[in-house]
Amino acid sequence: MKPWRAALSAVACAAMAWSASAGAAQAAQQIVVSNYGVAANGMPYAVALAKGFFKQAGADVSGILTSQGGGTTIRNLQGGGLDYGEVDLAGTIAAIQQGADLHIISDNVLTVGEFVWAVKPASPVRGVKDFRGKRIGYTSPRSTSQALNVLLLRQAGLSPNDVRLTKAGGFGEQVVELNLGALDVVTLADPVWSKNAATMRPVVRAADALPPLANVVGVATGKAIAEHGAFLRAVLKARGMAVQYIYAHPDESAAIVAKAYNLDPAVAKQAIRNLIGSSKPGAMPYWGLGRFDMAGMNRMLEAQKAVGALQGNVDWNKVIDRRFLPPDQQKDY
Repeated sequence: MKPWRAALSAVACAAMAWSASAGAAQAAQQIVVSNYGVAANGMPYAVALAKGFFKQAGADVSGILTSQGGGTTIRNLQGGGLDYGEVDLAGTIAAIQQGADLHIISDNVLTVGEFVWAVKPASPVRGVKDFRGKRIGYTSPRSTSQALNVLLLRQAGLSPNDVRLTKAGGFGEQVVELNLGALDVVTLADPVWSKNAATMRPVVRAADALPPLANVVGVATGKAIAEHGAFLRAVLKARGMAVQYIYAHPDESAAIVAKAYNLDPAVAKQAIRNLIGSSKPGAMPYWGLGRFDMAGMNRMLEAQKAVGALQGNVDWNKVIDRRFLPPDQQKDY
């Protein structure tokens, strides 16, 4: 067993034995997860619902509300009076800098291992150096995909001016534009990559080229922290149980995800196996159990600053609240 998998297994056993603090009964409510049903970050929540982990942990979660990204998720979280959301790190920090009463309570996705740069099979592009002068797709301005493109180019000794970074609007749109000849290279993320892998050739995988970048975090409002701490603890516990289940039972988890995400079961299976296998032995896993990787978070913020998604510095002591994590997850990596 790989070292980090053994660690995850031990942590999960401890998490199952750890109970949420006692508190007043709370009515069932939804949680909101960015790109749930589309992107890989939300897959543990599908497993937690299907396996009954929320109930086991003491969280009465009636369903999962999806959204198209950070800003929308935060608006749904605050405007809908919800307690918990999963959002991209940059969107969370931007909202906090603009005055939103939000706190980061868990570090959920520790790498960008879901990202792949791909081309048509007959393309002459064989490596990042070959990106020079080519049309490279990304989703939208100030997005993670744009930031990763800038970071990847810099690591290869190139600048954004050496290529033609092209906004496509989404991952699926990039596939269409590649097939139409409007793009030379696409920046895709699982499960979209696994869905289209048979018709493309990967040039570089983020897991092989980029360091760990903490991309998605669990957040809560100040009101939820003050009034519904037991619910937050239970949600994080249930998510941790689901993460461990995915690593221990990838094929069974894929069947659950396929149904929740409306994916072909083979695509869901390949996507999960890609993500489980995206970490080298001893390295950061894709899905974490909540423990904070501060170095990865700082790296992601620097990448986002490069595309204008963020400005200024962040005082993590004012932003992060570790109290709702299981005790053995409260110490940072």
